[in-house]
Amino acid sequence: MAPYKKKLIETSLPLEAINAEASREKSIRHGHPSTLHLYWARRPLAAARAVLFAQLVDDPASRPAEFPTVEEQDAERARLHRLLEQLVIWENSNDETLLSQARAEIRKSNNGELPAVLDPFAGGGAIPLEAQRLGLEAHASDLNPLAVLINKALIEIPPKFTGRAPVFPGRAETRNGWSGAEGLAEDVRAYGQWMRDEAERRIGHIYPKATSSDGTTRAVIAWIWARTVKSPNPANPIEIPLVRSWWLSKKKGNEAWIRAEVVNGEVRYEVRHDAGGPNPDADGTVNRQGAISIADGTPIDLNYIRAEARAGRMGAQLMAVVAEGDRGRLFLSPTTEQRDAADVARPNDVPLGEIFDWPGRINVYRYGMTEWADLFTNRQLVTLTTLSDLVSEARSRAFEDAVAAGLAHQDSLQDGGMGAEAYADAVATYLAFGVSRLTDISNSLCRWEVSKTQVRNLFGRQAIPMVWDFAETMPFGTAAGGFTVSLGSLLKALLRLPVEGAAFVRQADAASRDYSGLVVSTDPPYYDNIGYSDLSDFFYVWLRRSLSTIQSKTVGTMLTPKSEELVANPYRHNGRAGAERFFIDGFNSVFARVRDGARPDIPLTVYYAYKQQDSSADGTSSTGWHTLLDGLIDGGWEITATWPMRTETGNRLIASGSNALASSIVLACRPRPTAAPATTRRAFVAALKSELPAALRTLMQGTIAPVDLAQAAIGPGISVFSRYSRVREADGSDMSVKDALLLVNATLDEVIGEQEADFDPDTRFAVKWYRQYGWMQENSGIADQLARSSDTSIGALERGGIFEARGGKARLLSPTQLEDAWDVSADERVSVWEATVRLAAVMAKHGADQVASLLPSVQTRVNLDAVKELGFLLFHEAEKKHDTKDAILFNGLVSAWGDVNEQARKHAGSPRAVQQAFDFDEDGD
Repeated sequence: MAPYKKKLIETSLPLEAINAEASREKSIRHGHPSTLHLYWARRPLAAARAVLFAQLVDDPASRPAEFPTVEEQDAERARLHRLLEQLVIWENSNDETLLSQARAEIRKSNNGELPAVLDPFAGGGAIPLEAQRLGLEAHASDLNPLAVLINKALIEIPPKFTGRAPVFPGRAETRNGWSGAEGLAEDVRAYGQWMRDEAERRIGHIYPKATSSDGTTRAVIAWIWARTVKSPNPANPIEIPLVRSWWLSKKKGNEAWIRAEVVNGEVRYEVRHDAGGPNPDADGTVNRQGAISIADGTPIDLNYIRAEARAGRMGAQLMAVVAEGDRGRLFLSPTTEQRDAADVARPNDVPLGEIFDWPGRINVYRYGMTEWADLFTNRQLVTLTTLSDLVSEARSRAFEDAVAAGLAHQDSLQDGGMGAEAYADAVATYLAFGVSRLTDISNSLCRWEVSKTQVRNLFGRQAIPMVWDFAETMPFGTAAGGFTVSLGSLLKALLRLPVEGAAFVRQADAASRDYSGLVVSTDPPYYDNIGYSDLSDFFYVWLRRSLSTIQSKTVGTMLTPKSEELVANPYRHNGRAGAERFFIDGFNSVFARVRDGARPDIPLTVYYAYKQQDSSADGTSSTGWHTLLDGLIDGGWEITATWPMRTETGNRLIASGSNALASSIVLACRPRPTAAPATTRRAFVAALKSELPAALRTLMQGTIAPVDLAQAAIGPGISVFSRYSRVREADGSDMSVKDALLLVNATLDEVIGEQEADFDPDTRFAVKWYRQYGWMQENSGIADQLARSSDTSIGALERGGIFEARGGKARLLSPTQLEDAWDVSADERVSVWEATVRLAAVMAKHGADQVASLLPSVQTRVNLDAVKELGFLLFHEAEKKHDTKDAILFNGLVSAWGDVNEQARKHAGSPRAVQQAFDFDEDGD
């Protein structure tokens, strides 16, 4: 097999920069592609962009003719890192100058070409979208038609109509030129406004305005409803409201809550504004165990509530109306007019489709909501079916207007056309997305959020839970829940999409599609995490209704495909064992097929979504992680790198195992030669001990944080394991991935522990003491013995400012005792321990600037490489002790090491060096 060039992703990544941007991206809403339409478990765009770039660009060490020395390779690698650090920033995502530099690097590493990239589990489309942004030919496929439609809207449709002026009458003349998707977006906006206005003309009477206490009419934002069941008490069988909380607003000066009382056998609701609120002991009537009657305190069992709901006897009562005020929300008591307006007949043409009974994920099934249309009030169904019908009408108008604007008659959009038919289909597709997006916040499972006084959408997580009191939104308003608001979020995303480059999206099973000549980067299903198809049906039934003739090839089935979906669902595959076998067989067949067809000269990259509960105390992880590794190895792949991608906050530490800290893990994989040899456990361990230490030291000298080291160490470790066709245990059986990971972790422990021998005597003593006693006091005699064995003394340790011994007791000085001002030059005795603990404490209390100001002086007393190495060691020891506070402390210092050193250069007035641990006296640029 040809010795292919190693890629950057197989050697090093600027992880901290990638992780920081991936985490920050979670707070970005306006214009983010995820707001085009909801999908679950999307990868951050920053991570997808970085992985694709590093997957396609050569590591400098693989080009020795250009970079013959280690120093030159390090310098080139640092340059590529700097480019990547800029590339992942959200604000730079459409910076054409920067993207051109990235494309040039990719071409340089691929014989002047830009490779074609495929994600066969495209899902929400992050990977194909970023491939297109990098100028690559983007291919996306998925079995799920919702995912296919989203990917078409993201990467396939915009380039077809880039630079076109809008066709809606009068819009083209409003500006001189239309670039990118501006014209398309303007038409979607215009026809969407027409839909909204036409819908209001037809059904606006069922959404009356509210009358405030001063007699003025107010636009309604939301109606607050309570589900009801008849009390089981035969002496008082009234309709009992099921309410979590009576509060509507706790904002100071605008407090509002609902008072419910029984009058003549009926519950009457009144909105009160006194700040005291409801009785805290009676704030609500229902919880996970059941409910109580507000009439007489009769307990109501949850099983009774479920039975009543399944029998069709669960009702709903209007409790309050929320309207627009002059300075905020107005909370009004319900009126007969508002109640009667919502009392409309259910439409005859609602979308059809049964909900799957999925305990723990789709709980509504237990309450008689067995059809997707059951999740909406009749008024909501009238509105959504009206808007859905208007998509087709808007499409007809757009077609006529496109012809009038001079567009040619050609094929439809799904048949590859680019003329009037196709353009009208494209506009209609985005309008249908607007309706589909609206369903997420226009259903009877949306809750009223008291803290923000707004309606919250259904899909706050990957589930459809039961909601007792719910909020119904105004579809023609300007607050959340309005159709034009839903469409507006979509349009902001559309305007930021790349509009250049070929893109190909199709519905396909990853196990049977062709991979010839393609580079593969993918985010596959995660064992049993999410049943995408079951959740997708919520949106799909509405998209199918709107697009049945426009995207008929994609929405041809009644519901999304289920039986072939690669998820270990025990409710669909004969229990847990059957589900596990289905997933493993399917997963292995997909990646064996990828190996046989995809380009062998560029590594495959695979994402794995890591969960906290995946980690076990022995440092390995759960079935899903093992299944992924087993599947890749059994499919003929050698795993050459693993990189932890964190999308949570920077201090998200879990001190329960060394491989538990990433939000997701990216693996780089190469095809294993078909003639790969087998080996024994003894030979494998020897190879591990020979190769892993150097790889780990390279990682530690780079930009990786201590919190990510254990996970990243799996790459070079499992690479050794996966290069063999099999590793035989002493009894002749094959070594498992789990056992291989245990050996990798053990080797990591040894490598980190071996650093101790290189430290000064005071530091060696302090490490041993910390390992045994932490910051606690212990007998001075023990301290004396340990000091002598470490070639130091208690007196020397005290002069070094890291230890104290009084009254027969001794202890290490804690970080909080070393966090204040430190005159390094006046310090009589500076150890690596003192420097590391003081700098970590200063970082935690005062920040990176103060640490940077100390480094030029510190480096005159101790080796800065040793400080960083001790930071890794102390993080590792803190993690083993389950001391999260110390782990965060030392991770914070080492994670910021590159930035701190860069700032320190400014303090020292020295030129920049190319290595991570700096020598401020060296010459270089």
